[in-house]
Amino acid sequence: MTRTYTSVTALSSAANFMYRPAGETTITFRTFVKPREHGALRLKLWHSNAVDSTWSDGAESKASDEGGAWRIESCTIGDGGLHQGGAAQTGSLHTITFNGDASKQVLPGERFWSDPVDLFIPEGHSLVFTWAIAANGPEDGIPYNTETLLASAYEAAGNLAAQHSAEGFLPAGNRQVLPSMIAYERATDKRLVFLGDSITQGVRTEKDGYSFWSARIAEGLAPSIGVWNIGSGWARAYDLTPESPWLSKAKQGNEVAICLGVNDIGTGNRSAEQLIGDLTSIIEQLKAANHDTRLILFTLPAFNFEGAHEEVWRTVNEWIRQQAPSRVERVFDIAKVLGQAAPHENKLKDEYMSPGNDPHPNGRAGADIAEAFLAWYRI
Repeated sequence: MTRTYTSVTALSSAANFMYRPAGETTITFRTFVKPREHGALRLKLWHSNAVDSTWSDGAESKASDEGGAWRIESCTIGDGGLHQGGAAQTGSLHTITFNGDASKQVLPGERFWSDPVDLFIPEGHSLVFTWAIAANGPEDGIPYNTETLLASAYEAAGNLAAQHSAEGFLPAGNRQVLPSMIAYERATDKRLVFLGDSITQGVRTEKDGYSFWSARIAEGLAPSIGVWNIGSGWARAYDLTPESPWLSKAKQGNEVAICLGVNDIGTGNRSAEQLIGDLTSIIEQLKAANHDTRLILFTLPAFNFEGAHEEVWRTVNEWIRQQAPSRVERVFDIAKVLGQAAPHENKLKDEYMSPGNDPHPNGRAGADIAEAFLAWYRI
């Protein structure tokens, strides 16, 4: 067992968009997250000032875009209590410092750690993270995640990071601005990273419910298995190039579960040969970084593809089931869990659909995927 820093939450904080303020501005961002463990915790922040994955067609934000030069004016972490109403528990906020300073100038593309801070989170309480960020204009882009929010988040004008009350804070729309990892010190047997798109991230499941499958898997694993969810909405396999900041995150795990390909087909219009090549490249890059890293490759989830897209989906899944095992340690057949009976296995089961006839797996699917994965993982 090795003592290290691992993510304190199963919530993904991968970045797929860039906030570009119109002019000089300071905004405070506050987010409530569910920690994997409670009690006395020693925490650190790790951040990568870059976009991880491409958003939509890439016109507004692409994988590996560097964030600009912006400033952390102040940063706190504390007890978020039982309810996410925008307020921290009175007297619970601890200042986070960077090389002893309460503020930090962040450079374009910079990756950095904070100093450690000790705090206590009572059983059942959330953890509240708040930072005030200042930027001078659109050239000082701040990477963040935009999608249906999975955790309660609030924003306020000015620097309110040290304020316990919710006064001045308003609910965030679809903007989650978090460091890349809120990490806690723990003895771990392994560091498992979930690398995927919105299906891994948990998009469309209930806010603050942590009912998506990666969170439910984390809940079912012993805390000695560190879990870092870096699933990112709209992500595709070809976002992971050798220089990719997103790939550098995956390399921090000694076990990586890869669940990618849906957006490559549906948005990227990749051929089966191209997608197989992209998945192979990810595998090779992770193995080159550390040959001892254990890789788990998921089949492409059922996502209601039809026509040419369905053919690509079937061809790639056949390759994953038949040939990929020679390249990775294990293959988990998520498509088999999610799909209808043959010959409609490309279609998501009706009971797993999200509202609005959306094929993103819902919370019920999350529970069933986690149950199947944990039984398979423990063999």
